[in-house]
Formats: sequence, C-alpha cells, structure tokens
Amino acid sequence: MKSLKSINPYNLKQVSAVTELTEKEIKQKISRSAEQFLSFRKRSFSYRRERMQRASSILRERKHEFAEMITIEMGKLYEEAAAEVEKCAWVCEYYAEHAESFLAPRAIDTDADKSMVVCQPLGPVLAVMPWNFPLWQVFRFAAPALMAGNTALLKHASNVQGCAGMMESLFISAGFEEGVFMNLTISSSMVGGVIASPEVKAVTLTGSEPAGAAVAAEAGRNLKKTVLELGGSNAFVVLRDAKLDHAVKTAMKARLQNAGQSCIAAKRFIVDELVFDTFIEMLEEEVQKLRRGDPMDAQTTIAPLSSVSQAKSVEKQVRESVKAGANLHVGGKREDAFFEPTILTGVEPGMAVFDEETFGPVFAVTSASGDAQALALSNNSEFGLGMQVFTSSESSAELFMHEANEGAVFVNGLVKSDPRLPFGGVKRSGYGRELSAEGIREFVNVKTLWMGGS
Repeated sequence: MKSLKSINPYNLKQVSAVTELTEKEIKQKISRSAEQFLSFRKRSFSYRRERMQRASSILRERKHEFAEMITIEMGKLYEEAAAEVEKCAWVCEYYAEHAESFLAPRAIDTDADKSMVVCQPLGPVLAVMPWNFPLWQVFRFAAPALMAGNTALLKHASNVQGCAGMMESLFISAGFEEGVFMNLTISSSMVGGVIASPEVKAVTLTGSEPAGAAVAAEAGRNLKKTVLELGGSNAFVVLRDAKLDHAVKTAMKARLQNAGQSCIAAKRFIVDELVFDTFIEMLEEEVQKLRRGDPMDAQTTIAPLSSVSQAKSVEKQVRESVKAGANLHVGGKREDAFFEPTILTGVEPGMAVFDEETFGPVFAVTSASGDAQALALSNNSEFGLGMQVFTSSESSAELFMHEANEGAVFVNGLVKSDPRLPFGGVKRSGYGRELSAEGIREFVNVKTLWMGGS
C-alpha cells in the first residue's frame, strides 16, 4: 500500500510515513461526515462556541508541541511556527465570538407579511490544503466552517500529515463529535473522487494554480461551490518619498517570512529610480546579517525550504532570470534544501522571477521612473492577491489603493491575513474570500423566506 512520507528538510531524515486510505475507507469517512452533519447542523451557536473556544485554549496549551511538528515537517523557523499556532488560536476565538452575528437572520421589507434571509450550513466541505502554513491554512477554513454548522474533510499535503493528525485529535479533544472534522490521508490523485461524492457539498483549496484549476474543473462537473486561494506574485513598491528605513525593515519580513514560501510574501520589488541605489545598499546590508542553521535554534534567522525539490525549483528560476539579463548581487546558491537569500536587480517583465511565483528567499528588484510606471509594473502580473506600497504622499497612496488590481492593498505595511478582514485574490490568484464575515458566508445556503397572509 502507498504511504504519505514526511521528510525533515533540515537534515533530510524521514519523520513519518502514513498509509493511504483505501477507496472503501474514504467512502466510510465521507459517510461518517455526512451522518454527523445531520445532528451537528442543529447544534446551537453556544454549543459550537464553547467547543471552538476550547480548541483555542488547547492550541495555546500545546503550542510547543504543535510548533515543533510544523518545524520538523516543513522546516519553518520555530519562532514563526509558534506564531502560527497563536494565530490559529486567535481565529478560533474570533469566530467563536462573531459567527452568530455574522449569520444572524435578516428581516427584509417586501410585499410579504414577513420576509427574511437566513443562512444555513451546506454539509460536508472538503478542504484541500498546502504545506507552507500547515495549521493556519486549515484553521482559517475550519473555524468559520464549523461555527456555521458544516462538517469538514481535510485533504492535507502529503508531507505534513503529522500536523493533520494533530488537528483532527485537537477538535475531538475540544468536544466536537468524531466525524465533525476528519483528516483524509490521501494523495492528490484521489481528490477528484472525493469531490464527485454526492455527500460532499463544497470544496475550498489553497495551493498552486494548476491544483486550483483541477479542483475547479472537477467541482464544476459536479456543480459544487468552490473557493480558491491560489498563488501570488505580490508587488512591494517603494516610491521616492518613502521612509527607507521602514521600507527595508518591512521588506525583509515581507520577503523572508517562512523562507519566502508564502502566497502573500512580497516577490516583485519595484523601487523608484531616485532611491533605488540606496534601497539596494540598505537591503544588502540586512541580508548579509542573516544566519542559516537549524530552524529549531533560536539563533537561526533563515531556514531551509520545505524540500530539496522546492529549493531546486527556486534555483532554476534564478538561473533562468540571470541568463535573461538580471544581475545577481547576493546569494544564488543552493545546498540540499537550503537556498541562499538572493538579491537580483535589473529584473524585467518576461523573466521568470517577475512573471512566475517565486516560492523562496529571492528579492527580484525592478527600477521605476515615477508613480505611474511603478503602478503599471505592479499591475503587470497574472496574479492579484495583494500588494504593498511605501510612500509619504496621500495622493500616491490613494492612487495605488484604487488602481492596483489586487485583492488587497496595504500602505506602509506588509500584506498579511487577519481574521477581521476578508482575504482572497483576483485574476489567477483565485476567487472567493476567507476570513471576516465574507469568509463564513462562503459555505452557507443564503435562503430567502417569504410568507404571505393566510
């Protein structure tokens, strides 16, 4: 039987191997989820709230255990992994507090004696999730989905099955009945069959563009709702009146969070020509301070990528871009799963690091001659997840806020997800929204009720 293997990217040792479910076992789990939905959908908000708050408490109580598993399975710096666990606890608290008001019935004034809109859960929802934020990506779906009364089926990435199993156990420990949240230990080739199951009512995916297209196609054939959060090639725009100290400090975090393996990480740095040289000089100085090492060591500031294959992919993108004319200032070398923090200048549209999503610690820097060109370069992408602009000018900020073709625009700060704000993209970055009120309403039946006189 096939197994899903997890390899520690720091030392390349096998962490675990989990046996894949058989088709019979998959059907049994889907049926269990559907059966549990029939009773779970009728539970009160207070019942769900109490358990979601308990889930939040367990995350904090076992933060070290969860963070360590994240670091061991996919290489994230331990400090960043611990912060990820804290953020998951926050999103549980957020929806425990706000779900009922977000989904409250709304009376509508019509020609009826009584008319209103109510929100009801759909049923089992399949979540296809990636390895880069192995807890956060799941919890930002699961917290609103469960609080709305749906049940959840998780198809997690093969290399983070330790995290997946821990989450399933956590929800049971928090008081949710077995079957409300279940992990399916399956490979990507088996996802289509799960989507086609009549008992599965909707699908959400966070991942690559090809994976999103495949899931959307299968869901479309079966007329099922989807939410897709796909790749991003976020612009980081530095205008001539930006406060450079703040911009450079933010650039380091925006590009290097999770070693650059984030859909919302800054990937294309567009810098006004009047401050270009100073920005590069300051950026190089900060990059040189980074320390490579064991991601469990608090002194380490740059971690390995999630796998050797991921590092090779970034290496290829850098090599192709240099061949196309980009200038290599710093870095560019790979050793196993480690890839050196790299600065490329002279980057132009048409180069791999400009056109593609670069999932690694690469600063691809392009010069712009003013606000208009910077905006045009920022919009020159098939992706539209988010962007950030640094400026002291209110008019420049307004220009980017209204004209940048993105799911989010951040001024003088890095793009980040926040339970209080909707999150999602446009163009090839996907569709639908997660988080906030918009996120919990994605997987409910918005039902119209109309009652006339007897």
